[in-house]
Amino acid sequence: MQKSFDHLGLKTKKKQKGESWVESTRVWVTNPKEHPFHVEWLRYEPDSPVPREVQERPHIAFRVSSIEESAKGLHTLIEPFEVGGFLKVGFYEYEDGTVVELMEYLKDPDQWFPDEA
Repeated sequence: MQKSFDHLGLKTKKKQKGESWVESTRVWVTNPKEHPFHVEWLRYEPDSPVPREVQERPHIAFRVSSIEESAKGLHTLIEPFEVGGFLKVGFYEYEDGTVVELMEYLKDPDQWFPDEA
């Protein structure tokens, strides 16, 4: 199963330029494609249902063709869910504690929240 690096996710408490809202996880996110080092900033609302182990730790994200295949052998932190109608993501933990986001694009991978444009 091929995977390619997409971004690094880091938590912030500071409002960031160009944030998009993800209602299902109650988090504001930035487009990592607009950052020179592919950083996605995440700003969680206090009532976010995202588990603390995901909120409090950085994550590394990979584009994959199949989340189910790529997640084999990983501990599930957040079951796959759809974001904005263009992406399916799931969060996992590798045996060394690394938090990994697997991303399966449903539409053009160069689009970010395409309904906002």
